Amino acid sequence: MTNGERKNFRYTYSGSDYVHSHAEAFVALLADLGNKQPTLIAHRFVHGGELADAARLIDANERARLQSIIYLAPLHMPTNLLGVDLCAEQFNCPQIACFDTAFHSTIPEIAYRLAIPQSLKIRRYGFHGINYAYVAQQLPKILGATAKGRIVVAHLGHGASLCLLENLRSVDTSMGYSAAGGITMGTRCGDVDPGVMLELAKRFDDAELSNLIYEQSGLLALSDGESSDMSALTASNSKSASFAVAYFARQVLAAIGSYAAKAGGIDALVFTGGIGEHSKQVRALICEQLGFLDFALNTDANQANLVILNNPSSKPILIIRADEEAEIARLAKNLYAEVNHVSTGIESRQAQSS
Repeated sequence: MTNGERKNFRYTYSGSDYVHSHAEAFVALLADLGNKQPTLIAHRFVHGGELADAARLIDANERARLQSIIYLAPLHMPTNLLGVDLCAEQFNCPQIACFDTAFHSTIPEIAYRLAIPQSLKIRRYGFHGINYAYVAQQLPKILGATAKGRIVVAHLGHGASLCLLENLRSVDTSMGYSAAGGITMGTRCGDVDPGVMLELAKRFDDAELSNLIYEQSGLLALSDGESSDMSALTASNSKSASFAVAYFARQVLAAIGSYAAKAGGIDALVFTGGIGEHSKQVRALICEQLGFLDFALNTDANQANLVILNNPSSKPILIIRADEEAEIARLAKNLYAEVNHVSTGIESRQAQSS
């Protein structure tokens, strides 16, 4: 972002004409940036550990701390740190880490405790927090006072989770200790009977089991290997694809019902993420069962992917497009301003939405 002008760059692995490593992608980014030199660099980190801080300056101590918690998200954290190191080699400017877990630091003990000994120091953390924070920022603009009520946000994409907001703060979320928990996802299994995991641990070594849980399960497994991509599954006429779509929608529906019971009702429902924003079929499958909670989808609005999807007599059903980059930029600018005692022109915000 330069002088308020935002430019997006995206690099992908697929195909012989595309980059094949993060280092190659970074070289491509440098070429695209030309001679422009950043004054501040912000990174998304999937895990911040026990911290409630939404953003932190990456100095030597923070870099060492992040290295020490790689075990909490071993598939994500090494790549997150690689981005920091690549930038440090090329640019002489401050770098800031923004944490997906921080938004969920407000969930109460009854929601984050697991029914295992506390001495193990394993708990529910929750993820997708940067986008949930962004959604929480947008809700008052759309819903007014209702935004501070009981809101279920469904972040549905290749990775998927749900979050229950009260007073614009997270009070419960479906993902747990790892990003493989909660509802089923593109290639991640979601919650599984612990007995199943014990049995699988007998059949596979650690690397094989991790690959099974993170890369071979979810929609891919439910569709009998047809696809992990929801758009491909909803376009397919196969029985296995239809089963996977129905299974996914049923899991989301169950999570919404669970939050309705825990909160004593729901005041609004929000869809976000790739599936949540673009899959009319999945939204319809979910909402057609929610009449008992006074939610009713407007078919035309749903087909058009409008922001407001509900019938006039229904409680609000919304699409809020995910924009983690905007939230990261805001957090980073605010932290930089706080550290350097300068104004960014952006309203200051603490670690959580209020």
